Amino acid sequence: MNPYTYIANVSELLPDMPADSIISRTIYTDEHVKAVLFGFAAGQELSEHTASQPAILHVLQGEANLTLGDDSLEARAGAWIHMPPLLRHSIYAKTPVVMLLLLIKTAIPQNPDDPPG
Repeated sequence: MNPYTYIANVSELLPDMPADSIISRTIYTDEHVKAVLFGFAAGQELSEHTASQPAILHVLQGEANLTLGDDSLEARAGAWIHMPPLLRHSIYAKTPVVMLLLLIKTAIPQNPDDPPG
């Protein structure tokens, strides 16, 4: 078994996108990170929500409107976003969108004086 994970093209892990659908697939998880691949049909959205841990969004294909806190942004293939915990955010797919979400798992210190690690 290899000590690494290699995926030549993560977009190919999603099936054909049915109309009016959002598909998500966890493609990797360990004690440090969870990687979730999302596919959005055009016109689909995830309404405003928060995450309890830091997250990174990487738009791989398509165009979307993002809301990050009070800011509205347009994202297209290549966009990369880091979000701190509890940031309000939402996404609306203007075209079919493929997006990789990385949820960063952080250790909770046992003692409030201990540094995270």
